[in-house]
Amino acid sequence: MALALVSFVIAFLASWIMTPIWIRKAKALGLAGKDIQKKSKESVAEAGGIVVIFSTLAGVLFYIFINTFVINVNIELIEILGITITFLLAGFIGFIDDILGWKVGLKQFHKFLLSIPIAIPLAVLNAGTSDMTIPLFGTFDFGILYPLLIVPLGVIFATNSFNMLAGMNGIESGNAIIILSTLAFLIWKAGAFWASVIAGIAVFALLAFFFFNKYPAKVFPGDTLTYSIGALIAAIAITGNAEKAALILFFPYFIEFLLKARGKFKKESFARVNKDGTLDMQYRGIYSLTHLSIFVLKKIKGKAYEKEVVYSIWALEIALAIVAIAFS
Repeated sequence: MALALVSFVIAFLASWIMTPIWIRKAKALGLAGKDIQKKSKESVAEAGGIVVIFSTLAGVLFYIFINTFVINVNIELIEILGITITFLLAGFIGFIDDILGWKVGLKQFHKFLLSIPIAIPLAVLNAGTSDMTIPLFGTFDFGILYPLLIVPLGVIFATNSFNMLAGMNGIESGNAIIILSTLAFLIWKAGAFWASVIAGIAVFALLAFFFFNKYPAKVFPGDTLTYSIGALIAAIAITGNAEKAALILFFPYFIEFLLKARGKFKKESFARVNKDGTLDMQYRGIYSLTHLSIFVLKKIKGKAYEKEVVYSIWALEIALAIVAIAFS
């Protein structure tokens, strides 16, 4: 437990120290974008997820090093390395997209194709167990279909869908903290301590980053974070045998996927900013949970602010976390 706590602290401090440095460097390199949900349209550093990746990696490598050379405790090293490779591959694809730019970046179909190799490390390791409990249907053993079909589909969906519900200050990092914290608790409770530690390290790296990403954001996470965290969530759920909890926690992303599909994946999650700083619907229809939140908030109180929209998404995710814990 002490080693886990030290690993958490290392990830947090690394993220806390590196994020301001990245903000300055990214702006100097021109890797910055306008915060279009604000009247001021301030310039904000992009691709901040790179800090979370390196901070998480620092914590994980420290955890492996101490276990291997100091404590000499046998840990699931192959599984940890498989998760790490999946995490890094997804982050690499996201970073490429961030470098290319929001408007010029990879097409949705290209992102889907590039996310397929992300699942390979977990598939070849035959990570997780092939027995899965499906609500209302019971438990099934998928056998060889689990590593060759279920695992790739899970990783590809998590990687791409986590990237869809984004665009407002703190929404991505906040949801990531809630989901990974819940999975870490459930997996620890189930006895897979090593997997809960990996999830916990990512949570602490995200917590430090969150202070700079929350409203008003000084740095955007970019696809670098959304892709890497989406893949990490899938990898943690698979190796920790917490697929049922992950399905519950990803309910908003299933809805977001359907709403984006309704708009042929061409509608954005952003809103139109009014002169008083409130948000209005950008389209006639609803093509994102952010649009739905704005619609509901305006019906209830007549206006909607960015912070309120983000809070409503977080509240939904927290409620689902409670449900996941209750039904674990």
